[in-house]
Amino acid sequence: MNKIKSSELIINPDGSVFHLHLKPEHLADTVILVGDPGRVELVASYFDNVEFTISNREFVTKTGSYKGKRFSVLSTGIGTDNIDIVVNELDALVNIDLETRTPKKEHKTLNLVRIGTSGALQGNILVDSFLLSNKSIGFDGMLNFYADRDSVSELDFEEAFKKFVNWDKKLASPYVVPASKILLDLLDGDDMTRGVTISANGFYGPQGRVLRLQTLDPDLNDKLEKFEYKGEKITNYEMESSAIFGLSAMLGHESVAVCAIIANRINKDASKDYHPTIKKLIQTVLDRLSK
Repeated sequence: MNKIKSSELIINPDGSVFHLHLKPEHLADTVILVGDPGRVELVASYFDNVEFTISNREFVTKTGSYKGKRFSVLSTGIGTDNIDIVVNELDALVNIDLETRTPKKEHKTLNLVRIGTSGALQGNILVDSFLLSNKSIGFDGMLNFYADRDSVSELDFEEAFKKFVNWDKKLASPYVVPASKILLDLLDGDDMTRGVTISANGFYGPQGRVLRLQTLDPDLNDKLEKFEYKGEKITNYEMESSAIFGLSAMLGHESVAVCAIIANRINKDASKDYHPTIKKLIQTVLDRLSK
């Protein structure tokens, strides 16, 4: 096998991967991904014990157990650019021998579960509800840098979407990737709304917010609300799931995203206090993953 050069896979002097500062033994097979570093402590507060903690920049990790099952919880920060770092380094921890810098003969599959917050794009999706993403549309263009991106993407959905919204050629071409059916089935329930999530590459202009700068397409959110393809509608905005789904699929991992709806962009309302909703969502996810 070809040895991966040190410039391509940077390993710290202690043997940990460059950004996450993790070693293979620190990582559980199921990883909860959260954006906010402060939310790592909240998730870990449900654990029966915490065996390991590490922090570097926005990447904070705690590994422990919940009802006898081992979990890691890791903060990614905001955006798909950070997800590119996180998913590639998590995969390296389990599928590359860090000492020889060669891929392992036997592939190991991780379960990557994003728990986040989100804004709804359909009027009937209530604030303080849970949204489970069937698939994600990436506005960021990050997956387009990878040769296998078409093999994990729903190309017919992409073309229908671009045609319906009259996607501007100045923008990165959107990609559409489904979540893991295994994890969808595990997390689904009467308390979950299923839908199609958009991962925007910004919080303001890319999500149609106008402060002092006008957006390229002022009608984009109206188009998103109306778009439908084979019975599926776009339900919400967030900023990470498309890269999680895409990279995980190409690397052979299972991934899913479930978000607390803290605002409705159509109804122009927001949660008065979303913290109880997030706490309930965390416990719900941990309980269903522990079965």
